[in-house]
Amino acid sequence: MNKIYLDNAATTPLSSEVLNEMMPYLTGDFGNPNSLHSFGRTAKSAIELARERIARAIGCEPSEVYFTSGATESNNWALNGIAKANRHKGNHIITSKIEHPSILETCKKLEREGFRVTYLDVDEMGLVRIDQLLHYIGADTILISIMSANNEVGTIQNIQAIANIAKEKNVIFHTDATQAVGAVSFSVREMGIDAMSISGHKLNGPKGVGALYVHDGVVITPFMNGGEQESGLRAGTSNVPGIVGLGKAVEIATRDIMANSKKVRELRDYFIKKVVELIPMTQLNGHPVQRLPNNINLSFGMVEGESLMYLLDLNGIAVSTGSACSSGSVENSHVLSAMGIAPDLAQGAVRFSLGRNTTKQDIEYVIEKLVECVEKLRKISAMSKSQVGKEDE
Repeated sequence: MNKIYLDNAATTPLSSEVLNEMMPYLTGDFGNPNSLHSFGRTAKSAIELARERIARAIGCEPSEVYFTSGATESNNWALNGIAKANRHKGNHIITSKIEHPSILETCKKLEREGFRVTYLDVDEMGLVRIDQLLHYIGADTILISIMSANNEVGTIQNIQAIANIAKEKNVIFHTDATQAVGAVSFSVREMGIDAMSISGHKLNGPKGVGALYVHDGVVITPFMNGGEQESGLRAGTSNVPGIVGLGKAVEIATRDIMANSKKVRELRDYFIKKVVELIPMTQLNGHPVQRLPNNINLSFGMVEGESLMYLLDLNGIAVSTGSACSSGSVENSHVLSAMGIAPDLAQGAVRFSLGRNTTKQDIEYVIEKLVECVEKLRKISAMSKSQVGKEDE
């Protein structure tokens, strides 16, 4: 049986290039980068090279890159650290209703601590309402946090416009770029982004490592206290192999961005076109054009998304019904709900996220099995409704 992985928005396989870069620091070059001897200096140099690679890729200074355990930590640190360090200026934070749980839950925590949070609506394509942003910014607004691209429906936000508004209003702007780095070209300096979160395992890098960019001059409180790692802002012995892998993964992703984006975009568009043609009552969720090149989020009428996911899995196809972090929830996706997607269509939503190793042959196989699985589930659904009708007579 074919085994096809189309859940790259959840995590990606580790690149062989990245693994090769990491291997020395898992074996012989195992030193603590805070040690002053040659072992420590070798590890320290590797960390600084990774910092330089990320800085070049996103358009900032190496000193503005701080290593973390992943985007969830970066998001927590950005919101908590910036809000608390700037509380003397105000207590108002603006975010959107479709952010990742690591943003939304942190905002709820900050609300309990006395901050005021505004959650912006999005339109039917998942774009943040710029008119609302302008309406709600006030003299006490200290932070705006809007994701660069949505992890469920793939919609790419108008980050440049939001950053311009924030700068004009003298408000700090943070973006969760977990899905966007390596898929969308941008420079934090040119765009006026003040803080940005990155994760390694979305870029064919290792799990358990990420980074937070903080523009020089933005005040932020430390995430963890202890040693002087990460300029004294994030204590703890550095994950040298992970940091090395992250640096290499970001370098590769930005190096190959044009070729990879073109390839997966063509496969994505072909997939959408064929599925919509072959399967009636199918709806594309998210922006039709302004979306991540590898993201396909489809709702299938008269189908329960989780059942379809399991049926595809039996055919060797890995997909998702939404964010991996909320897959244990029985509620509809908060993203689709915010977009105004009808509950029955939200329940029938499945996310297919392509990767750099996805082939046309993979796509053809998935389309074939998808048609079969949807037809099978719809027959079961029709029979169930028919049976309920008889019982009501």
